[in-house]
Amino acid sequence: MAEIRIGTCSWADEALAKHFYPPGTRPAERLAYYAEHFDTVEVDSTYYRLPADEMVERWAERTPDGFVMHVKAFGLMTRHPVRLESLPTDLRAEAPVDDKGRVDRPPREFRGEVFRRFLSALQPLRSHGKLGGILFQFPSYVVRKDASLDYLRWAREQLGDDEMLVEFRHSSWLEEDGRNETLRFLEELGATHVVVDAPRIENAKNLVPTVLALTSPTLYVRFHGRNASTWNKRGGSAADRFDYLYSEDELREWVQPLRELSEQAEQAYAFFNNNATSPDGRGGRVAQAATNAKALRQLLEAEHVPAT
Repeated sequence: MAEIRIGTCSWADEALAKHFYPPGTRPAERLAYYAEHFDTVEVDSTYYRLPADEMVERWAERTPDGFVMHVKAFGLMTRHPVRLESLPTDLRAEAPVDDKGRVDRPPREFRGEVFRRFLSALQPLRSHGKLGGILFQFPSYVVRKDASLDYLRWAREQLGDDEMLVEFRHSSWLEEDGRNETLRFLEELGATHVVVDAPRIENAKNLVPTVLALTSPTLYVRFHGRNASTWNKRGGSAADRFDYLYSEDELREWVQPLRELSEQAEQAYAFFNNNATSPDGRGGRVAQAATNAKALRQLLEAEHVPAT
C-alpha cells in the first residue's frame, strides 16, 4: 500500500496566510513553516506566470529532503488564454493577441518555446529530487475530440521524463460512453488520471464525475469542495467556487476508496483546493484546505491507512 501524502493546492493563498501561519510570519518564511506540517504541496502560482529559476531554487532550499512539489502548468500550456504581461518580455512581440488583449491560440512553435522555458525553470527541483508531476488542468471548453487527443500527445512529448498529471473539466472525457477510451488513452500516454471530488450538478458539462481509476503508478486526488450553489454562479470568482469546508462524514466517504486505490499505486497524493475560510466554532476562523487536509490524515490513520 502506497503511503498517501496529503497537502494543499498552494501554500500562499489568503486563507492560509491569515488562518494557518502564526501571526507575523513573513511571506519568505511560509513555505518552511508549511513543510513542518505537510510533506507535499501543489504549486498553483505557475499557472498564472512562468516560474523564474531563482524562485524555484528558493523553493528547493526552503523545504526538507523528501519534500515533493507538484507544479501546475502555465495557462498557455493547457490551452487557456493568458495576459500578455504574464509572458517574458522577449516573447511578447511575437505573441498573437485576441481582441481582449490576451495571448490565445499561438502557433505550436511558440507554445513549444513556452514549454521549454517552463520545464527549464524547474531544474532546481529536479536536481534536489523534489519535483513531482506537472499538473495539466484543461479548461471546460477542451472537449474530447481528435484535435484534443493530438494536443495531449504533443504536450506529453514536450515533457520528456517529467510526469504528466491530467485533469479534465469537460464531462465528455469521463462520461460513461467514452470513459474507458479516455483512461486507456492516458495509460498509453504514460499520463496520470487526476481523480476529482467536486460538486454534483446534474447536466453540468464543466464538471467530470469522480472516476476511481489509475492510469499510471501514481494516485493523484484533488478535492475542490462541493459548493454547487457557487460553481456556475454568474460573475462568481474562483474563491467563491471553491469556498467549502468538508464535513467529517464527507471525508470519511474517501477512506475506503483511498485505501483501495493506494493498494494499486506506487505513490499517492491528495490535495485540497478549497481555498476560503470557515468558522471554527469558537468565534474564529480556519483555513479550509489545511483543516480538511489534517482531518483526512487523522481519519486515514484511524483506519490504518498509511498517510503523512
